[in-house]
Amino acid sequence: MRLMGKSQIGEMQPFEFVITLLIAELACIPMADTSVPLLYGIVSIAAIFILHQIVWLLDLWFEPVKGIVCGKPSVVINRDGVDCFQLKKNNLNVADLIESMRAAGYFNLDDVYYGLYEANGSFSALAKPEKSAYSLPLVLIDLGKPDKGNVEKCGFGGGKLEEFVRQRNAKVKDVAVMTVNGDGRVYFQKKGQKYEILTAEVKGEW
Repeated sequence: MRLMGKSQIGEMQPFEFVITLLIAELACIPMADTSVPLLYGIVSIAAIFILHQIVWLLDLWFEPVKGIVCGKPSVVINRDGVDCFQLKKNNLNVADLIESMRAAGYFNLDDVYYGLYEANGSFSALAKPEKSAYSLPLVLIDLGKPDKGNVEKCGFGGGKLEEFVRQRNAKVKDVAVMTVNGDGRVYFQKKGQKYEILTAEVKGEW
């Protein structure tokens, strides 16, 4: 593991993760089955190590190989708001994105100018100088689908959510993202359009 470099122990690329699993499996075989010579396990692990070094050199010398083997970063938040295409491309939804942002210290979608998932799956962001609010937002609409629990919790039930969206000349299915915090601050973004910051009356505490 030391010979494979620091990235193998730290934040791994997908192919490095697979190689780590393979090495663990190969090491287990001669230890679990005494009929298998220990040399077989050592040779197999050495072969995997050589393959790793070959892929690493190709990754270092040829840029197209890096994109194929490791993947590329995905910009999921830009100046217009959330990029729904990039979210779906990475099998993510808005709730997953907000969870990643909270782990990085951002609680509102407009707290950052840009947000992206790196090739290794970690989340990075270019933060704005000032945080936009100091209350935890709830997701009301996630890629066109309402979250009924959150809708009821903040007082948008009984058709109020549909009416709020209708006043913006849209339907719920046309909304990419809608969140609201305890102060009534609404992040509203139609699919394919720039986000808006609105206000609404909310009920309840969270």
